[in-house]
Amino acid sequence: MKALMQYASSELTVKNSRFLAEIFPIKSASEARELLKSQKGKYEDARHVVHAFVAGENGEVLGCSDDGEPSGTAGRPALAVLKGSGITNIMLTITRWFGGTLLGTGGLVKAYSDSAKLVLSQAITEALIKKHTFQFECSYSEWENLKRSLDEFSVEILQADYGEKVRVAGQIPLEKKAPFEAFIENASKGGIRLVSPTYTQRDC
Repeated sequence: MKALMQYASSELTVKNSRFLAEIFPIKSASEARELLKSQKGKYEDARHVVHAFVAGENGEVLGCSDDGEPSGTAGRPALAVLKGSGITNIMLTITRWFGGTLLGTGGLVKAYSDSAKLVLSQAITEALIKKHTFQFECSYSEWENLKRSLDEFSVEILQADYGEKVRVAGQIPLEKKAPFEAFIENASKGGIRLVSPTYTQRDC
C-alpha cells in the first residue's frame, strides 16, 4: 500500500455541471468525518459534496456517501477508484455545482469516476511502512521506566491517558513488534499485557 502525502485538487466540467475533486491525507474514519463536515460548510452553495475514504495499513477502513445523488452513482464509484489505486490514508471529496442538465445514472457514475481518476493522477504518495497498533495499561513508575526505551523501537505514541493507571496507545513498525513485546514482557516481569484495538470495515 501507498499513503497519500499531501493535498491535491482538480476540476472537471460535464454538461455545465462543475465537479471539484480534492484529496486529503487522513489517518482515521473520525478524521474523515470531521473533514467532510468542514467541506460541506465551505461549499454551502454546492448541490452535493460526495465523499469516499480509505484508511488503515491494509486499506481496511472504508466509507463513502452519495450525498443526495441517486444511490450508487457517486460515492461507490469514487470509492472503487480509491480502492483500485492502492492508496490508503486518503479522503476524497467531489463537490458538484449543478449545471442545469441531468446526467442520468450512467453519466453520473462516469463523471464521479473520472473526477476521482483525474485528481488521483496528481497524488503524491510514498510506500506505507506497515505498523502494529497496540494498547496497554501500566503504573506511573512503570511508564517512567518504559519511556526511556521507546525510541530504540521507533515507537510512536498516539495517546497517553493519565488516570489511576497510565493508558497508552501507540504504533510500532511491524518488524520491531516481536522484540518490543519481549522487552515489555521482561521489563514488567509479565505484568503488562499488550492488546490490539479492533477496526470496523464499512462500505457505502
